Amino acid sequence: MFKNTPAFSSFSVDDIQKAKDFYSHTLTLEVSEIMDSFLKLHIAGGNQIFVYSKEDHLPATFTILNFPVDNIEQTMEELIKRNVHFEIYDQPGFKTDEHGICHWDDTKMASFKDPARNILSILEEKTS
Repeated sequence: MFKNTPAFSSFSVDDIQKAKDFYSHTLTLEVSEIMDSFLKLHIAGGNQIFVYSKEDHLPATFTILNFPVDNIEQTMEELIKRNVHFEIYDQPGFKTDEHGICHWDDTKMASFKDPARNILSILEEKTS
């Protein structure tokens, strides 16, 4: 039924202007405004994600966006310069080092939050 349907994702924020600033300036994504309370994030590969303002917004308790990167440490340094703070976790199956990097077999992952406290991550996968 949906095999050839180009699906897209969406999530809520509590302040659309803060979200626009964060996603366009901090993460350097192309962002389009749709009316006063909607944004469209343009992601590599032609994909789009919709962001909408919601008065009773509750932050997602899961990762809403994952960004693959070539070098996680270098990307983290750049984001830290842009005032992004990385999360430290100490949970079964998900423990980070002191820098906020979780190490799995061939993957490193670090999580951070947007201004609406939604969780995002960067991932570096080793290539063979």
